[in-house]
This record gives sequence, structure tokens and C-alpha cells, in this order.
Amino acid sequence: MPDTADTVAARIADVAAGCGISLVATLPDGWITQLITRFASDARFRHVAVNREESAIGLCSGAYLSGTGAFALMGASGFLTCIYAITKINYTYQIPLLIGITLRGRPGDRAKFHQSNGLYLEPVIAAIDMPFVPIERSKDIPALATAYRHSRVMSRPVVVGFTREVLRGEA
Repeated sequence: MPDTADTVAARIADVAAGCGISLVATLPDGWITQLITRFASDARFRHVAVNREESAIGLCSGAYLSGTGAFALMGASGFLTCIYAITKINYTYQIPLLIGITLRGRPGDRAKFHQSNGLYLEPVIAAIDMPFVPIERSKDIPALATAYRHSRVMSRPVVVGFTREVLRGEA
């Protein structure tokens, strides 16, 4: 029996809780609506809907300084607006951070206005030497915990990218 978007969201939330994440800061993206809803309704998490992606970076970075495990969740285009905040805050002060993004603009994404994400997203991530963990299959979801722990070991951000197919329970 294939997963549903709700099942996938529950699995992602379980992995996040299992590795010590208790704060989730999000910005809306059509692909992660179910995931945001799960984090917002799950008593294991304090969910904060922020108005700018940079606010998620700042909030989650500050949470680390208080000993709180945090996860910033946003769309790919929003992530691209955060490069300065990440390199200024997290790289300068060696603050680990787990960032979850949508992998918009890949083949199969029919939204023309997201195609630039497919062209530039992964090269930009590579250009700033940020580890990138794609979550392309349901079986990859546990890698979220590995990415979280790796960010702590290296004292820098790690980004995980979710495909639409995974988030819909189709992969």
C-alpha cells in the first residue's frame, strides 16, 4: 500500500522528534502544506510560522544557542534568498542548522516560474560548501536525522531537499 501525504508527513515528524528537534520554523510552499500542518498540530513541536525565510534562519540559529533542536522548513526559492543570512550567521559563528527545502524546478515540475530553481539551486548549495541531502524516495526519510546530526558535528548548516513525489507519498 503506497504512502499518503499525511503518512509521509507523520514519518518526517517522527524522525525529527527522534533526533531531538522540538522547534520548527516554516514558510508556506504548496508542496509542504501537509508537512507544515503536521508540525503545527503535533504537541512534540513548537511550530512558528515566520514571515521571511531569513527569520527562520535567525530563529532556529538562536534556538541552538539555547540548547533547542530546530528545523527551518521552506521552499527552494525562499532558501535561495537566505544565502547571506546563512553565511553571515551560521558560517561565521559556527552554528549548526538543519534546513529543509522543496526541490522545485526539477524535471516534472510544470511551474515555469520555478525552473530557475532547478538550474541554480544545487550549484548555489555547492558554491557555499553546504552539505546537501536529497530526500528522493520514502526510504530516504531517515537521512533527515543523519543530516541533523552531521550539522551538529561540523557546526554548520546542512540542507535536505524533498521531492514532490516523496511529499505526496508517490516515491
